[in-house]
Amino acid sequence: MDRMNATTYEEQIINTVKRVMPAVVSIVVSKDYDAIVREKPYALMVPHGDHVDLPPPEDELPHTPDGKIRIGGGSGFIINPAGFILTNKHVVHDPTAEYMVITPTEDRYPAVVLARDPMNDVAILKIDDEDLPALPLGNSDEIQLGQSVLAVGTALGEFQNTVSAGIISGLSRFITAMTDLEGHSERLRGLIQTDAAINPGNSGGPLVNLRGEVIGINAAVVFGAQNIGFAIPINKAHRDLDDLKRHGRIRRPFLGIRYLLINSLIQKRFRLPVERGAFVLREGIGQPQSGLGLAERPAVMPDSAAERAGLREADIIISLNNIPIDEKNGIEDVLEKVAIGESVPVKVLRDGEEQTLTLTAEERDTA
Repeated sequence: MDRMNATTYEEQIINTVKRVMPAVVSIVVSKDYDAIVREKPYALMVPHGDHVDLPPPEDELPHTPDGKIRIGGGSGFIINPAGFILTNKHVVHDPTAEYMVITPTEDRYPAVVLARDPMNDVAILKIDDEDLPALPLGNSDEIQLGQSVLAVGTALGEFQNTVSAGIISGLSRFITAMTDLEGHSERLRGLIQTDAAINPGNSGGPLVNLRGEVIGINAAVVFGAQNIGFAIPINKAHRDLDDLKRHGRIRRPFLGIRYLLINSLIQKRFRLPVERGAFVLREGIGQPQSGLGLAERPAVMPDSAAERAGLREADIIISLNNIPIDEKNGIEDVLEKVAIGESVPVKVLRDGEEQTLTLTAEERDTA
């Protein structure tokens, strides 16, 4: 790159940052101390050698200006002058927590969570103000490998207005990421891979092209690796916003099954006759019964679309809506393209024989 082109590229990045930065916000998650101790005391416990320290006294914990205990945070970005904000679902996953949005000018707003996408790591928030700076949403279907991008957010939950530059280094990735302190994980699909630095706290911030258009929502980083971060394609949020506008909520089809995607290890462990598909299985199988108990987490949920269609535990779903199921093309990937109320053929392997069932896609309760 010659000096003139380098200068032009540098100026382009600087100008993009100036356009984007005013609309990128920090999100602070807080809760009353008594509520934390009552609901999730382990969230305050600290591993120490061969034991775990009890929750510290309230005055030793980080507080927000209104006296709450700060329990987490992330980033987000304003997409509408009326105060609509996009972030990750895992940033605002706790329905009983309080959320505060802080702008680059240090203005503080209480935020309401309007919707959480049950399939993708996307959430929509609202703050009460007008004429706010907002970012335009691009088209993530048009991005290309090698394209220059910027990731913006509050790195490590402390360093607001952090910018990192990189390129698109991969498309349509899928990973399994931990989403909360309870160890729950979520399979994220169709992700954008970038070498722009994404750190804890950057989650929910925008991944933008050099025109300042948002093409992704920063979501995850691979620990132990360098220059590997992931973002949710912005077109997934487009659908969520459209649902919210039309129906007042995010609408997604829901089958009502628990399952394992089959790979060589799962095939060997359960002695399955096929090496791909979805093995319908109750949650916690093979573990001692405790807490809710296995009976309360069945493979096929009562009064669900799957039960009405005749699906059973130990069925292997080979294809859904005539699309083969495997590790890279799972149940949720197919469901994203299915309309509520649509009749969907399900090919299953049961007792060594293939049969095709028909189910009606029903709306998932996203409350």
